[in-house]
Amino acid sequence: MTHPFLDLAPLSAARFAAIEDRVARLLGTEQDVVIMQGEALLPLEGAIRGTAGPVTTALNVITGPYGQTFGNWLRDCGATVIDLAVPFHTAVTADQIRAAFAEHPEIDFVSLVHAEAATGNTNPVAEIGEVVRAHGALFYLDAVASIGAEPVLPDAWGVDLCVIGAQKAMGGPAGVSAVSVSERAWARMAANPGAPRRSYLSLLDWKERWIDGGRKALLHAPAQLEMLALEACVERLETEGLDAVMGRHRSAALAARAGAVALGGGLEPYVYEEREAAPVATTLRVPAGVVASEVAARALESEPGLPLAAGGGALAKEMIRVNHYGVDATPEAVKGCLTALGAALAEQGLDVDVEGALRAVDGGRR
Repeated sequence: MTHPFLDLAPLSAARFAAIEDRVARLLGTEQDVVIMQGEALLPLEGAIRGTAGPVTTALNVITGPYGQTFGNWLRDCGATVIDLAVPFHTAVTADQIRAAFAEHPEIDFVSLVHAEAATGNTNPVAEIGEVVRAHGALFYLDAVASIGAEPVLPDAWGVDLCVIGAQKAMGGPAGVSAVSVSERAWARMAANPGAPRRSYLSLLDWKERWIDGGRKALLHAPAQLEMLALEACVERLETEGLDAVMGRHRSAALAARAGAVALGGGLEPYVYEEREAAPVATTLRVPAGVVASEVAARALESEPGLPLAAGGGALAKEMIRVNHYGVDATPEAVKGCLTALGAALAEQGLDVDVEGALRAVDGGRR
């Protein structure tokens, strides 16, 4: 018996290249785009290991847990790492980047996360890009959560390595990702003796054997399911229109923020300023004496499919995250989360206004 998920014809090199071209158009980039056969951690790590080494001095911006991971990889490569950590309830500023350059003019690499789904903040990459470009450093950007939810423009912003994944705002699979690579970044990799070669982490392998060869022969058998899902995901974005998709995410974020404030029960936005709040997830701080992970668990018991989670690691005690991305970037998903959270908080004796929250969701979208 045939099965549509199992009996798939091999994916041709031409089809693979065509999907890369569609991703490049999504990013509005003239840079090379390489689709990687794994979750976004694959190109995120591969890009750092390809371009960083003992001669690198990196400014690693930490606005959430992924920034900490990038710093660890950079140190593994032998780089000198200057961490710029800002509170997770805020965003980094271009002035902070400029000040770091003034203090450490030897910086030649900058790593930054665009939107932090884990902490609910988003960083002003366009402004930061101007500062990085003026300094001349290589600019590495994690845009995994932001792509599809807000503008991601590597060429306009001077981003040399821009990594995206399909599993957040794009509404696609987690098992495939992509990275756009500038000529400067390729040159840095080629000159780096420590860059992975003949390795699954190697971007240079893709450059030399795939791109330089005219994209005629793939390095290995591609993951058909993930590639076809990525293609369908991009097609869906094209059909809806990227501006409309981003508008849907922004509307959901505004609605979630307004609804949470109206809900009461001691909940408050974790990211203080609305302009610094990511459109993919709204993070909420629970009141003192309440354990966020317990509230989230109780809410999910009543509605198991809600896009709701407690914060990760140490944040599990104080943070709840409403993940309004992809197909869940809708007022209905936000309302479901707030209703369940309201019931869970009421069980703990807190005064909540669920009806007020739902009205605020309808009024908060703009």
